[in-house]
Amino acid sequence: MSPDRPTPVALEVERDSDLWSVLPEAEAIIAKAVSAAFAEAGLLARPDAELAVTLADDARVRSLNAEWRAKDRPTNVLTFPAVEPDETAEAPMLGDVILAFETVAREARDEQKTLGDHVAHLTIHGVLHLFGFDHLEDDEADAMEAIEIRALARIGVADPYAAIVETPTNS
Repeated sequence: MSPDRPTPVALEVERDSDLWSVLPEAEAIIAKAVSAAFAEAGLLARPDAELAVTLADDARVRSLNAEWRAKDRPTNVLTFPAVEPDETAEAPMLGDVILAFETVAREARDEQKTLGDHVAHLTIHGVLHLFGFDHLEDDEADAMEAIEIRALARIGVADPYAAIVETPTNS
């Protein structure tokens, strides 16, 4: 599947925070990332299945994280599956992926990545979670990261797990 083709599901991207205005191409980045995740992981869903991505701020994500995970702090991405992983192929709604602007922007800056590339990575990561992928055990993490790396390469984004090579500076 080419990343230029329509997403394999009905994708709804909601801008819940004006902070995301610094990334006007967010919807296109997210659509490519969703398509790449489906292609690389071999994910199956009805063509009319809905997947929602919300571009929120840290306050909203902190509130959701506290309510649903008992963790009173923001995080970069939250996922809320609508069905169990073995039901995704026939489900009308797959779930929600929610990104927290300030955390995502800070991580991108700290990791010397573009905001768009980090959004693509976290979108793929969130979609994989909706389909039951996890990273609690080392072997699960390795498998999930391998899919993320291949999906990102498909859309021209560098390996997010590669060590950042710092260039020497003149003293």
